Amino acid sequence: MQFLSNETNIQFMSKRHLAAAFSIILVIVSLSSLVMQGLNFGIDFTGGTMIELGYQEEADLNEIREDLAAGGYPDATVQNFGSIYDVLIRLPIIETQNMAELSNEVVASLQSQHETTIDVRRVEFVGPQVGEELTEQGGLAMLYALIGILIYVSLRFEYRFAIGSVVALVHDVIITLGFFSLSRIEFDLTVLAALLAIIGYSLNDTIVVFDRIRETFLRMRKGSSEEIVNAALNDTLSRTLMTSLTTLLVVVALFMFGGEVIHAFSIALLLGIIIGTYSSIYIASNAILVMGVSKEDLLPPVKEDDENVNPDGSQV
Repeated sequence: MQFLSNETNIQFMSKRHLAAAFSIILVIVSLSSLVMQGLNFGIDFTGGTMIELGYQEEADLNEIREDLAAGGYPDATVQNFGSIYDVLIRLPIIETQNMAELSNEVVASLQSQHETTIDVRRVEFVGPQVGEELTEQGGLAMLYALIGILIYVSLRFEYRFAIGSVVALVHDVIITLGFFSLSRIEFDLTVLAALLAIIGYSLNDTIVVFDRIRETFLRMRKGSSEEIVNAALNDTLSRTLMTSLTTLLVVVALFMFGGEVIHAFSIALLLGIIIGTYSSIYIASNAILVMGVSKEDLLPPVKEDDENVNPDGSQV
């Protein structure tokens, strides 16, 4: 489907140095925040207790937070879960208290403030050891994904393309993590899943762009590497915009109507799609130009039998 009616001729690579400087600043800020204050890990990684409650009337989250703070649980996280009648309460690990009895005390404290019965739907406890293992395994999952991508792109393209794609992916992941570090939005398993989805989305977009760059290098007889990359990016611009906009429509709908439970997940996806589209153009493509990719690098190797054949087909 053609999204743009007229052929475009945008000089993307004329701004590649400015884009590189902008990305470097974002990466430095993100890494600084990650080193200095880290991520605001959720209970999935730090351990704690999750209590799902059902109210018979619309739950007032601010009132529940005040009741919990008055009962000695000021660090509790309260949010709706599925509907305005369902509430999810997250409590960090309290070393001086038995976690098995904690849920009963919390429910009793809230029940004393309400005349109607509060139903306990679900209680889950995540120990600190489990949280530590999830953190380690989550980091390894992203590392293995990047290594697998590097191997795959190296086999399909030329090694410069593989390095460019991994640079773009690392760029996307660092900036997304930096945003969560700066904003202090809770980082849980849903956000980790969103990060892995971002890696897949960004890689797909980058491979489409690289495939067109390779074809354009072999098709255009004249022109510098920068001009050829610009032509390839303009060829894929319609597809890139269509894919990004349709995906953004779904993610924006999740962000607006999905509720608090997937709020962080939708934010991560929203940010990742924007950054992934940007990095496919200005980071991945820029990287292969910096490494000096040329038409000769993409030509298929000459077979020994072909070396003795003249252009007219006669044998030497």
